[in-house]
Amino acid sequence: MKKTLIKIPPELCVKCRGAKMLCGLSYCPVNITGNIKKIYNFSGNDISGSSPPSIFVGRYGYPKIGVYPSLPPYTGNTAFLEDESQWLKMNLNDFISSRLSLLRGKIMMDVNSASNPDYTLQDIQLTSLSKNPVNIEMRVSKSFNKDIILDENITPMGPSSPVDSISYENYKIDNRIEKVYYDVDLKASDGIIKLYMKGLNINEISRALSTGSLGLQKNRKIVPTRWSITAADETVSNRLVDELKDYSAIDEFLVFTRKTDGNLFMGILCPGNWMFEWGESWFPGSTWNYFGNSVEIELDYEGYYGRKTYPEIGGCYYSSRLAAAEKLIKMRKQACVMLWREIYPGFNIPLGVWYVRENVREMFNSVPEKFSDLESALKYLSGYSRVPIDSWIHRSNNIKYIRSNLDAY
Repeated sequence: MKKTLIKIPPELCVKCRGAKMLCGLSYCPVNITGNIKKIYNFSGNDISGSSPPSIFVGRYGYPKIGVYPSLPPYTGNTAFLEDESQWLKMNLNDFISSRLSLLRGKIMMDVNSASNPDYTLQDIQLTSLSKNPVNIEMRVSKSFNKDIILDENITPMGPSSPVDSISYENYKIDNRIEKVYYDVDLKASDGIIKLYMKGLNINEISRALSTGSLGLQKNRKIVPTRWSITAADETVSNRLVDELKDYSAIDEFLVFTRKTDGNLFMGILCPGNWMFEWGESWFPGSTWNYFGNSVEIELDYEGYYGRKTYPEIGGCYYSSRLAAAEKLIKMRKQACVMLWREIYPGFNIPLGVWYVRENVREMFNSVPEKFSDLESALKYLSGYSRVPIDSWIHRSNNIKYIRSNLDAY
């Protein structure tokens, strides 16, 4: 039998990223599992284990969607499976394999049920708020299928199956979350900020939001995981950006770089008021340029007053924006920020926006190179970038702005 040759314009993949099916196919030909060396196999209908805790909320069928309590088929201290601070320390294949051990039990729910949750949803909510792994016993109606999650926005997760019965024990709610959970007069956005200020990470906050555990009682809703992650990143970064605008601007050009397996992250902090851009260049043979023959570059930006539309580049825009805002808050400064990422051949498995957020954070923890002018900073970066620096300059809104206002610099 002849193999069907799929010819897809590479620019469609970069814009779609496996979410919009712009190619017209009913599946994503890029988002395949053959690149993974190990997928966790589990047979049987009864499973027990320690959930980190982990809850996934789907989006298909909205407003009736799948809510998935998730656990590996073993007990113990599984907290690392949901600890973003540990993931960069892991080998990528080990990380993906460990995440794919999280088996998802599917329970169908109406998103509006969070305003008056039944016992089933209450158990899920309390599990999502736990500060320690929760022991779960679950019976599913059929063997777990192969619908693993590999997504540009969501952290990898294992296969699913409809739940027949489920029980939980040993959850202990984090006191910081408990107060927000029971405050039914607190808006969700205010709850997100409150939890962030109390030291919770974005993963913990987005999990609480996705299970309908935040917000005014009448407005509480179950939120698909991909939306809740972006909502947490955007809400927190909005607050930080508002705050940093009260600070004076930096007085020199600071250049940061970070090399990882198959990636290069670059950042320039420029003197001036807050502006921001996030750009990505996908090389042929990388995740979203699997079928291309040339580098595809995408970039989104905002000026001092932000943006009114959702960035086409996706949730990584807000995860990188959060990391940049955190850096400036720590410096007690504001700046014009340019962040660029290059993704090289062979890096072809989606990992979720956490990968961008945590790598940009790590990049900003490094010691920057300092320059008195933009051209020197760009010349320095040209020694790192595999994309011709002129290609980045051509796409960059911030560079156009700076060059047109040279008197201010």
